[in-house]
Amino acid sequence: MTDTIQDAVKAFVIENFLFGDTTHALADTDSLIENGIIDSTGVLELVAFIEDHCGITVADADIVPANLDSLARITAFITAKTASLVAA
Repeated sequence: MTDTIQDAVKAFVIENFLFGDTTHALADTDSLIENGIIDSTGVLELVAFIEDHCGITVADADIVPANLDSLARITAFITAKTASLVAA
């Protein structure tokens, strides 16, 4: 499931922030903010995508680089959030 989440997030980032440019090398651990791929508005778009696509709520306190700054961090965040929903 992790690969599916990461693939969906990567496809969203490529389509919405790289405008479909698949020639851009986007490693799983690359900082989306430091590399200028997303800005503060882009983070909000990413949060809306996560909420819609994954059916989870992202709290304001969750909107931090530790959760949303790379494909790997986003995937880990979504995986943890969905796991906590299943456990509840």
